[in-house]
Amino acid sequence: MNIRKANVADAAGIAKVHVASWRTTYKGLFSDKLLAGLSYEEREKSWIKQIPTGHVFVAENDNSEVIGFAAGGKERSGNYEGYDGELHIIYLLKDYQGQGIGVHLVRQVVDEMICSGYQSMLCLVLEGNPSRYFYEAIGGKLIDRVEGEIRGEKIIDLVYGWDHLDLFKGD
Repeated sequence: MNIRKANVADAAGIAKVHVASWRTTYKGLFSDKLLAGLSYEEREKSWIKQIPTGHVFVAENDNSEVIGFAAGGKERSGNYEGYDGELHIIYLLKDYQGQGIGVHLVRQVVDEMICSGYQSMLCLVLEGNPSRYFYEAIGGKLIDRVEGEIRGEKIIDLVYGWDHLDLFKGD
């Protein structure tokens, strides 16, 4: 397993993981119609734009295939005083979960965010997502619960916060 900074050539692999992870992680939380309508091409185009401007890292298996990714940067909502950074996204293919890869991905994002001057971080996690316990295990504290909508479907996000990135429990 290898973790490295993503480049634009990784966009297709990231898109594959993104869509596959949504379909496994959110089955039963979103409608089958929404999950079936996810587009690899749409995700790939989006990642081509995001990779050059973000703190994006990929995890590869021994065949150099992307099996996971994570990205972070500026806190986007502006609603959480004292939190300047955000773990925007992290996904791993189901077969690779529970092996410590996610912790290593987040650690890379956190290290880069620290180098960019960020001091704290938050992350939004869909309520009902069993991975929420991952964020608690790496030191995230539940700080809010927010109602929202994705593609016309109502959701509740749990907001986890890390007050001090230099104390991140991802080691």
